[in-house]
Amino acid sequence: MDNESTRNDIQKALLYDLRLLFSRGEQEHYSKEEIVTLIDDLAITVT
Repeated sequence: MDNESTRNDIQKALLYDLRLLFSRGEQEHYSKEEIVTLIDDLAITVT
């Protein structure tokens, strides 16, 4: 698997993780700050 293909797979996985975060949430609407917090939490769990 080449680097570009690996990068694309990682990007798709991250997008799917974000989708799960929002679809599992109880809210219908999120503020900018809430979105940033969710993304930060995801980044922390990945690293």
